[in-house]
Amino acid sequence: MSPILLAPSGKDYLWGGNRLKTEYGKDIKLTPLAETWECSVHPNGPCYAISGEYKGMTLAEIIKMHPEYVGNKNTQIPVLIKFIDAAKDLSVQVHPSDEYAREHENGQNGKTEMWYVLEAKEGAKLVWGFEHKVTKEILEKDIAEGTLQNDLHYVPVHKGDVFLIESGTVHAIGEGILLAEIQESSDLTYRLYDYNRRDKNGNLRELHFGKAMQVLNMNPIGDTSQKPRYVRYFYGCSREMLCRCKYFETEKIQVTKGFSFSVMKNSFQVLLCTNGEGGLETDGSNRPLRFQKGSCIFLPAGLGRCHVIGECDLLKIRC
Repeated sequence: MSPILLAPSGKDYLWGGNRLKTEYGKDIKLTPLAETWECSVHPNGPCYAISGEYKGMTLAEIIKMHPEYVGNKNTQIPVLIKFIDAAKDLSVQVHPSDEYAREHENGQNGKTEMWYVLEAKEGAKLVWGFEHKVTKEILEKDIAEGTLQNDLHYVPVHKGDVFLIESGTVHAIGEGILLAEIQESSDLTYRLYDYNRRDKNGNLRELHFGKAMQVLNMNPIGDTSQKPRYVRYFYGCSREMLCRCKYFETEKIQVTKGFSFSVMKNSFQVLLCTNGEGGLETDGSNRPLRFQKGSCIFLPAGLGRCHVIGECDLLKIRC
């Protein structure tokens, strides 16, 4: 058993930029390159092994061969991990809950997601919830009149910010933000508003007002200020818990010399490198698995002791 270095699928959504190619080393022939699906078993965007005995296989194919790799607390890989480069504003949208999606979307997962901001231009902002209580009638009127922004709660965004966007919460990533997203394994999005933009074929992008009304939390969002986070310092690294919810937990690891941890039999883990470079050593390995900014590594359940060397920033995700 060995760690698996992954290569992503890409998405050329019209709001995307080029930074995932120029700054994160993504050799994907799409323009723009809006998203890369780094760790994904979703059929709409699989990832692929680029190292070891499984080279060229999708992660889904590997898990089908070795279901024990997800761990004894999982029956599948329940998360999808992305990089997102918003050169323009994303649509104003909402995701359904698990309960709604499984009943109305052929048994699919809903979508709760977490954002970790890697870069944000000066003055960048995002939409997170409603500024005041709304109704279907208010939203229908304001969308028709182009005044929906009066209902939305806008949040200034800075590098290092963390946002947990629960299902049912209206949201939109703003122009000039580059982030890592950890989410449920789902591709369900209901668009409320898209600035009357047209796709590459000249068609207005589809909106989903009716479905959105079924799942929206129409209450005001309340306090959205960034809360203090506790950083633990060790010889060779620091560790900071960014987010913990019922679907996943995400920890930021800043490695200056070395970082050791274990992957137990109960669940897999994933490492996403957001800066720097390094190597991953595991028991029984002859040499470190090298990685760099933009790399994503799947760690099968039961892999055992792992040791990271180098100077790098990592997000460590587990379910």
